[in-house]
Amino acid sequence: MSFLYPSFLFGLFAVAIPIAIHLFNFRRTRKVYFTNVAFLKEVKTSTNSFRRLKQWLILATRILFITFLVLAFAQPFIQSPKQQSLSSQGNTGIYLDNSLSMQNETGKRQYLQLATDEADELLGALPKTPSIQLLTNDFESRDQYLATPDKLKDRLTEINFSPTSRTLESIYKRQNNLLSRNSPSTQNQFIWFSDFQKSTVGDLNKLKIDTNSRIFLVPVQTEETANLYVDSVWLATPFVKEMETNTLNVRLVNTGKDAVKNLPVKLFLDEKQVSSSSVNLDANNSVVAAFDFLVKERGLKKGRISFEDFPVTFDNDFYFVLNASPTINIVHMFGGATGNYIQNLFSNETIFQARSLNAQNVDPTLLNTADLAILDGVTDLSGSLPTSLEAFVKKGGSLIIFPGPANNSTIYGSLLSRLGVPSPQNTTSPDKTFEAIDAPDTRNPFFESIFENTTQKERMAMPAANPVWQWTGRGSSLLRLKTGTPFLSRFDVQRGKVYLCASPLTDNFSTFQKHALFVPILYKIAALSKSQERLSFSFQEPSIVVEINEAGKEPVFHLKRDNLELIPSQRISGKQLLFDIPENSQTGSKQLAEAGYYELTLNGKVQKILAFNYDKKESQPDSYSPTELKQIFGRYKNVQIFSALNEGEFVNEFKSESQGKNFWKYCLIAALFFLLAEILIIRFVKG
Repeated sequence: MSFLYPSFLFGLFAVAIPIAIHLFNFRRTRKVYFTNVAFLKEVKTSTNSFRRLKQWLILATRILFITFLVLAFAQPFIQSPKQQSLSSQGNTGIYLDNSLSMQNETGKRQYLQLATDEADELLGALPKTPSIQLLTNDFESRDQYLATPDKLKDRLTEINFSPTSRTLESIYKRQNNLLSRNSPSTQNQFIWFSDFQKSTVGDLNKLKIDTNSRIFLVPVQTEETANLYVDSVWLATPFVKEMETNTLNVRLVNTGKDAVKNLPVKLFLDEKQVSSSSVNLDANNSVVAAFDFLVKERGLKKGRISFEDFPVTFDNDFYFVLNASPTINIVHMFGGATGNYIQNLFSNETIFQARSLNAQNVDPTLLNTADLAILDGVTDLSGSLPTSLEAFVKKGGSLIIFPGPANNSTIYGSLLSRLGVPSPQNTTSPDKTFEAIDAPDTRNPFFESIFENTTQKERMAMPAANPVWQWTGRGSSLLRLKTGTPFLSRFDVQRGKVYLCASPLTDNFSTFQKHALFVPILYKIAALSKSQERLSFSFQEPSIVVEINEAGKEPVFHLKRDNLELIPSQRISGKQLLFDIPENSQTGSKQLAEAGYYELTLNGKVQKILAFNYDKKESQPDSYSPTELKQIFGRYKNVQIFSALNEGEFVNEFKSESQGKNFWKYCLIAALFFLLAEILIIRFVKG
């Protein structure tokens, strides 16, 4: 037998009061004389015996009343044979998982509501002292302080779902630090209500727990839950063209054990449905659905994939942003006598904004806003142009070099060496016969969108060229001559790319510029020169990178959604803006909490529209069962795992297994019983 509040046992000294009253009864008796006392003596003897018995009974009831009343305040209990009891010296930390996966339902009640109700009942069973801490995934500032159960009960009514998920390691470290800071005792206890989702709780085998503290794990999930969600979306082509059919690929995932047939999935652009599809998903599998759509205007389009799926609904909508017909800026620098192939090529598409200039007269500052630079037969690189080209490539630009007919490889040696690209060597004279170009390797990702829709079965007739350059070393060969030497190669340089061609774009040296491959290859190079803008972002990403135009001096970008406007921590590197998702300086919780569209503004003008979605890990409902948790934490004697949470049963189980069998109620009933017994003896027993 143990006592939760043993100091109240000093109240047992109060038993001395009724004993003293009984032993030191100073009432004097008065003698009355009668002539015939024989009969009276018999009555007196009988009355004294009965009165003495009555007084002993009253004394016993008073002693027992005081004893059981004191025991009720001391709260006796029998310690559980499985665990040690809760420490009366330490503090209690309660963690309530409010992640989005807690939207799952059991018995038409969401996990979060079920856990909240049980936490509320648990608070009623804990001591009414300011020694309890309540923690959620939001890591708010008020979580750092201890409070009474009554105050925390009010807090429970304010808890909502959070897009932030936490590992159990981060939960334990935060709770342990906060409780240790508020109390010198190491005998703290932690009670965790969670669905223990496998994708978010982290590696439980690496969780290190202090053996002085006790942890109670309360799994909320009661049954397996299936869920459908969008894993990713991507375009079939590098960019969206206006007034042309475009294709959006959507990967959907089914986490359930049952197949889903004929799921209606809809595609919205600017809140107007533009396409739909009926999707079949096998159990525990994924499928890619293709949506064809057409846009009539250029600019940013707010996209959304939507379907119906219960009970998990937070991921039924997937948000993304399309940039229809983005402008690709091209600077074409030529030298000497060249054909008009480049000018004619890019003038046919409105998506390209190309400027053709003589290399001797070009303004290097044009490269600041360019995506692609083309050196076409340039015979002299002078002034600041080489330095500007070097900076342009390293910041993410793409550079194509077509040689001139004069075997002028030496003028590019310095520039290419600084970029880490092997310098080409002169190989031939103009009168050398043409060499055939080998068919491209269609397995190369570069040609993915060029050949994927072709229906041609026979071998393609390839162009021929009279190469004036050759090179060796690293790089990806996009086209090769029949002899195996490279004709068109790509070299990655930091964030940029350099393309080398072995022949000039003149009829005397090549037929490549007149071949059907010329247009799609140059278009693909131009498309890849434009940094592919991401369609969507996740709240869990540590930082966001977006392409921007020239922003001026010391720009300050804002993120805005409805009435919410934030200034994220940001920095600019070349044409890229890097910023962190803002966190509230006081609470530490993410301020961007709702999936949807956010405007990136500069000086009040919208520069970009960004789409944010919840972390896909939350969409994977597979959770640790109580049996699995017991296997993982079996090495810890101070960790107790309860059965899956059932309404109305957890608190009683918690009391019996963690606090042991409590007898204070029985003691209070016994005290009241003996008080009533005393009253009845005094009232009805005569003597």
